[in-house]
Amino acid sequence: MPGADRDLLADAARAAGEIAKGFFRRDPKQWDKSGGQGPVTEADLAVDEMLKARLRDARPGYGWLSEETPDATDRLETDEVFVVDPIDGTRAFIEGNPTWSHSLAVVTGGRVTAAVVYLPMHDRLYAAAEGAGCTLNGEPVRASHRGALAGAEVLAARPVMEPHNWRDAAVPDFKPQFRSSLAYRMALVAEGRKDAMLTLRATWEWDVAAGALLVAEAGGQVSDRKGGRLAFNNRHPQVNGVVAGGAGVHADLVARLL
Repeated sequence: MPGADRDLLADAARAAGEIAKGFFRRDPKQWDKSGGQGPVTEADLAVDEMLKARLRDARPGYGWLSEETPDATDRLETDEVFVVDPIDGTRAFIEGNPTWSHSLAVVTGGRVTAAVVYLPMHDRLYAAAEGAGCTLNGEPVRASHRGALAGAEVLAARPVMEPHNWRDAAVPDFKPQFRSSLAYRMALVAEGRKDAMLTLRATWEWDVAAGALLVAEAGGQVSDRKGGRLAFNNRHPQVNGVVAGGAGVHADLVARLL
């Protein structure tokens, strides 16, 4: 029931937005997580608590994987699991930058079957269900049709442009741009506003699960940095980087990366 799950996620994401907006630009309590995993705020935890209660009440048989909840391996024994980042782009949230998002997905047998990325401060809700396409605020969207990488607009952090990441140390001729939220980067690719995105570091599933389905259902291609298929709900919930874009640009990126 991917469509029903998508609608459930959309309603939950809008409710999450109301909670998060109550903390935004109001100096929420914040601290650094252990192990250099970055900052967290009281808003992240409040959203996480609501989402876990709401979603698991609606789907009690689904497992749970969230950035802000201690991982429980019982999720590995369920056919379906929620994969959630309560606030993707916490640094942006802290800085008062409105490009943070809520990233919610349902994973079934390792593949994403329903997904929502919601930007409350812009009221932009991206949603997808397996086999049903991708929408922005209810209107269908499609990934870029650009055929090659030259001149493409690619969302990537500065370290991606270092020569050691590319075959023959040849950094491609594209226009790198940045957004704090990985989920939002993938949503922009699904919408066709950007040609591609990539991150080369080991990447937490909750950052990219929802976005992966958005891009795929918008007609784009998504893989790890080596071109391999992404699988989710792993025991160690990370993937080997992410490359997402229209088919032509995606293929060009993967061919050039080391």
